[in-house]
Amino acid sequence: MEFVSPTDIQQEAIPQLIGGDRDFIGLAQTGTGKTAAFGLPLLEMIDPQEKHTQALVLAPTRELGRQIAEQLGKFSKHVKGLKVLPVYGGAAIMNQIKDLKKPTHIIIATPGRLIDLIKRKAVKLDQLKFLVLDEADEMVSMGFKEELDEILSYTPENKQTWLFSATMAKEIKRIVSKYMDDPIEVKINSEEKVNVNIKHQFVVTKNHDKTEALTRLLDMDADMRGVVFCRTRRDTQELAEALLKKGYAADALHGDLSQQQRDRVMGRFKKHSLQVLIATDVAARGIDVDDLTHVFHFSLPDEDAYYTHRSGRTARAGKKGISLAFIGAKETHRLARLEKTLGISFQHVLIPSSSDIADIRMKNWSFKLLETATKEVDSRLMEKVLMVFGNLSKEEVIGKLLALELEKLKLGDDRDLNQDPQKPRSDGGGGGGRGRGGRRDGGRRADRGRDRSSRDRDRRGGGDRRRRSDDRDRSSSRRSDDRFADRRKKSDDRDGGRDSRRRSDDRDRPSSRRSEDEGERYSSKKSDGSSPIKSRRRSDNGDGYDKRKSDKKKHRKG
Repeated sequence: MEFVSPTDIQQEAIPQLIGGDRDFIGLAQTGTGKTAAFGLPLLEMIDPQEKHTQALVLAPTRELGRQIAEQLGKFSKHVKGLKVLPVYGGAAIMNQIKDLKKPTHIIIATPGRLIDLIKRKAVKLDQLKFLVLDEADEMVSMGFKEELDEILSYTPENKQTWLFSATMAKEIKRIVSKYMDDPIEVKINSEEKVNVNIKHQFVVTKNHDKTEALTRLLDMDADMRGVVFCRTRRDTQELAEALLKKGYAADALHGDLSQQQRDRVMGRFKKHSLQVLIATDVAARGIDVDDLTHVFHFSLPDEDAYYTHRSGRTARAGKKGISLAFIGAKETHRLARLEKTLGISFQHVLIPSSSDIADIRMKNWSFKLLETATKEVDSRLMEKVLMVFGNLSKEEVIGKLLALELEKLKLGDDRDLNQDPQKPRSDGGGGGGRGRGGRRDGGRRADRGRDRSSRDRDRRGGGDRRRRSDDRDRSSSRRSDDRFADRRKKSDDRDGGRDSRRRSDDRDRPSSRRSEDEGERYSSKKSDGSSPIKSRRRSDNGDGYDKRKSDKKKHRKG
């Protein structure tokens, strides 16, 4: 099984779980070996002679469910008669029902598919001995709260519950309080702290320069492999298409893909056919790839815990990795909050120029060429090649090789894409400028303000003039408000103001929803090419809207 030494969570959890009879909470980061921490004790305590389901493992995504099943399959290779079965959405449910008719000792399931199978009476949990909630915080954040409550209601009270999570969110505490009895708690890392093997960096650039900045970072190291996190499905698709046009091996992973498409994308990524995977937070859950060098945050997540989960995709199994965020000049306050909450430190790095990339890549290429082992070459082939290059000097041959290698680089323009970060305000004062002591613009404005204030105080009656001006402004504002109120009242009396305002509200609501969805719904068009949002707006208002117009006409005739 390729175990050299146990990880911290394995070392703490396994002795507590094997032969124990208490509930258990294990808090540890993603990629720290939690599957073995609960899988090995589970296999030790399952009785293959009993034909009913003895253990249930709940996972937030089908990818994670399949990975758990694969690992438990490897662990139980020499356990005779033990059956482990994964069930999840996106696969044919009738095939799963057929498999469940055979004695199944351990079921690994996603919440939605399990409830479906329970309601079809294909799964019985009345004799369950062990319930494992893996990546419990992920399940809660994905909206499986009601499903978890329903599944737990089908399980016996005397079972053991083992909960594993990276963070201890409020909803996790509710589950612990409601469904667990005096659990043992093992905390490997403090709540919401990130892997210490991850180096946290950021670059500062304009939003429209992010794609070019990403390509330059990818060009710096041909061996770089990573996941780029975007906020919406539309963002992931657009970025993947932009990188493909530039010749990079990239693909998108988001919720609009079918299971077959997801499997194909992940298969290419695991086989190193892709250099980068562009993903949303939800779609990336369950990704289990050990050799990622980088995680890129094309947009920072809204919640601090998501940064922990994103960054945890790199530096797995004791390796080191880099988590790099793309931010605007005014977003440094968000990094400061992450530093404070997660106990990490960000390093500002510069986006390289095209000439920088060429220098580094050619230097690395030269060393690789020197390190390449010289194999025996057929003398006849060598003679033919020497005949071709016989008239060239050593410098000329190297120059041609160098030119050939440079052609492989996809160097774009050589603009400086870096911006100076603005320092976050610590006390509500100062600020401004370009991160150089807050003096550049803010200081001059403050000085000019003080000069004007001094001049005003020296002018006799200046304060009285300002007060009179303020009084005139307030009086004018009141008169304007009164006139507007009168006009609105007349309009309401004439047209039925309540109905008119209701129509205005109906028109505004879809616009608000569009803003909240951040454009995700535009990613799918109707067959006739129209926007689904506009179509929904007409459908939602429907007959009620027409009826109000009709009522209005009747009111006028009356």
